[in-house]
Amino acid sequence: MNLIDAKFLQSAQSLEDSPAPQVAEVAFLGRSNVGKSSILNSLTKHKGLAKSSSTPGKTQLINYFDIKFKTEDLENPYVYARFVDLPGFGYAKVSKSLKASWNKNLTGYLEKRPNLQIFVHLIDSRHPNLEIDKDVDNFVRHIKRGDQIIINAFTKIDKLNSSELGKLKRDYPDGIFISNLKKKGIIDLQNKITEHLFGN
Repeated sequence: MNLIDAKFLQSAQSLEDSPAPQVAEVAFLGRSNVGKSSILNSLTKHKGLAKSSSTPGKTQLINYFDIKFKTEDLENPYVYARFVDLPGFGYAKVSKSLKASWNKNLTGYLEKRPNLQIFVHLIDSRHPNLEIDKDVDNFVRHIKRGDQIIINAFTKIDKLNSSELGKLKRDYPDGIFISNLKKKGIIDLQNKITEHLFGN
């Protein structure tokens, strides 16, 4: 199965102004500057689809992208999903009131979106045990429904030496290990997503 098309659908501030829940959604969440936009662009083979920023917390909206896959089924050659780019958490240079608003809107989406099927939690491979990531992981595990899965995807593995990478893989045997720079792990992530959504 190949991802053949991706296009921006809309941005939303909250669940209330989000698009109708028509197809399965995959939410990408992670700390600011974890490489989320770059990975979305690599997954979709669309260099400018998700906007990256050097300013932590600049992405304040929930961004929806329509995704089209080509299958090998002649009777059903195309299947569809949505990727959802969520605001990065752990941002520093925002006001407390704005941060509270973001947190409320994010948890509303994560808890109540009926067609959300996959949480992709992006974690910086150099800092796999930060409290903020542990808190997010615990929260998602607490709210996860039986039809949903969590994918822990470790980014920037090109920054690790072989022994550090080996330890990370032993500690997280179900993880996906990604180097966007060297385009490693992108196909693994896509395959894990399509396997859950479509069965292969």
